[in-house]
Order: sequence, then structure tokens, then C-alpha cells
Amino acid sequence: MGLLTLLHLRRPSPWEPPTLLDSLLSSPLALLVTILYHILLLLRGPPFIPSPSRPPIRIVCISDTHDLIPGDIPDGDLLIHAGDLSSVGTLEAIQKQVDWLKGLPHGEKVVVPGNHDLWFDGEARLGGDGIGGEVRWGGVRYLGGQEEGVEMVFKGGRRLNVWGAGGVPRIGKDGEHAFQYDRDKHPWKGRMPDETDVLITHTPPRFHRDLGLGCDGLLEEVWRVKPKLHVFGHVHWGYGKEAVYFDECQRAYESLMTETGHGFIWDMFPSRAWINAVKVVWYGVKSIVWKWVMLGPGSSNDGGLMVNASATYGNTGRLGNKVIAVDL
Repeated sequence: MGLLTLLHLRRPSPWEPPTLLDSLLSSPLALLVTILYHILLLLRGPPFIPSPSRPPIRIVCISDTHDLIPGDIPDGDLLIHAGDLSSVGTLEAIQKQVDWLKGLPHGEKVVVPGNHDLWFDGEARLGGDGIGGEVRWGGVRYLGGQEEGVEMVFKGGRRLNVWGAGGVPRIGKDGEHAFQYDRDKHPWKGRMPDETDVLITHTPPRFHRDLGLGCDGLLEEVWRVKPKLHVFGHVHWGYGKEAVYFDECQRAYESLMTETGHGFIWDMFPSRAWINAVKVVWYGVKSIVWKWVMLGPGSSNDGGLMVNASATYGNTGRLGNKVIAVDL
């Protein structure tokens, strides 16, 4: 560990949030544009507003409980667990988490596997663990990337198409984590049903609540499907919500983040990243004017929402993040 890390001026690993010095050394331009981009998102208002003419569907989002049981779970119509129920990944540990989920009052409950949920992946399952055993799901649905999504019917006859799958970009050797894949051989292309309203994955898409550790291939597929809600976890420090609009502003931001990170000296030379920085501001301001001047206050933005639902606070191994509920 270097001196700057000991002085807390540099982060010890990519799984920790970057310090100010980390960000400046990597790309001052990316730091500045990221701040501006999120200010622009805030000024646009909520990405969607539930219709007052029909009952909202409340979706409760949880991820990365790692054998722990959060308290104060909000009531809702649909409960989502986006993976890493367990830390050890055995059938016994997973069953304890499923039993807890079964006892919650939500009408619909769904789970996708995380990279620590080894038992679900036959290639990563611990030797001899749960031979011949099965998870007793009760009323909990397991989503493992089936070809078709699940259509759920809620109060007032409202319907949602829900699709989910595990899988993370490789972070260890074969067998160390479940459902790993190489980034250049990602499993997402063309996999999600076009009509998906709610998407559940364990990994984040890249550049959205992910510390830069998310999946580019997943991001491409999310652009194709454009779900109203995307719930994930995996990167604990990415916890929180982020509006998405799948527009020119977002495209420019993601392109800039791909093009930067080569060092602060590189940012001093004119490049395509400069053009994308201007595009982020231009399209962002344009969208704000359209929202507040042309459409008016109270109008819907027709956007979507990404939720990193990690219940574990950072890399502390302790619960600390509030469970997120979203009304659709």
C-alpha cells in the first residue's frame, strides 16, 4: 500500500469510490462533466410520474444482503432481490435468505443470482454442496435468464413484464464466482424481450452507479430495450438511484466516459471527448428548457430509472443502506 493510500489520498482498490486526487489524475474532464451531468439530471425533475388515474405499482428493491437480513422493509406490490443473497453461496445459506423473503408480505417476489450465490452455478458450486437438494422457493420466483419474461398482474389490472438474469464481468478465476463472463464475450446481446418493463441484473451497466466496473455489453442491451426500471447491485458503493432518458445527452456522457481516463495531461489536448463534453451541456440544457418551458411543471419526462439496490454499506460487510422503493 502506497503512502498516498495510507494518507487516504488514493483509493486502495477499484471497488472503493475514487478520491478527488484519483479523479483528477485520471481525468479532470470526466470529473467535471460527471458533476454537470448529474446536476442536469436533477434539474430535469423525476424521470416519470405515476398516473393519478390508475393505482401505482410499488416496487421494493434489495440487493447484496450477503446472509444478513435488513429491517424496515417497505410495503409494496413487487419485491426484487438483485443477487448476492449469500456470501458463502451454499444451498443452506441461500435457503435461509429465501425463507426470509417468503415471510415478507409482498404479493410478488423475484430473485436473480449474484456472483457470490455459487450454488446456482453448477461450475462454481462448492464440491458436494447440496447434492440432490433444491431451493424451496415457495412464492418466490427465480429469474435465471429465461427466454421470455414474466408478466405480472397487479391491482387495477395493471401489468408489468419483468425479466432478470445473473452474470457479472469476470472478477476472479473460474469457480471463484458464479456466472462470470469475459467482457468481450458478454451474454446480453439480443437476450432481453423487447417488451421488458422491469429489468433485473446483478451487475450494473457501465457508467451508471458502478464506479466504472459495470458491463458495456449490458449497457448496449439496455439501450435497445429501454426498460422503465432497471434494478441491480454488485458494486456496493454505487448504491442509489439515477434517472436515464436514452437521449443524446446520455449518449454523449457515456461516450465521453469511454474516451477519458488516460490522465490529466491527455485532457489538455483537443479530442472527441471535448466535443462530447459540449454535447452533454447543450443537450442537457435543451432538455431542461423543453421540460419546464414547453411541457410545464408536473409533466412527465418519459424517462427511466436505474437503481443500485445494494443493502450492504460499501465494503464494510454491514447493512447500512436504506431499502429503495419505486412507484411505477
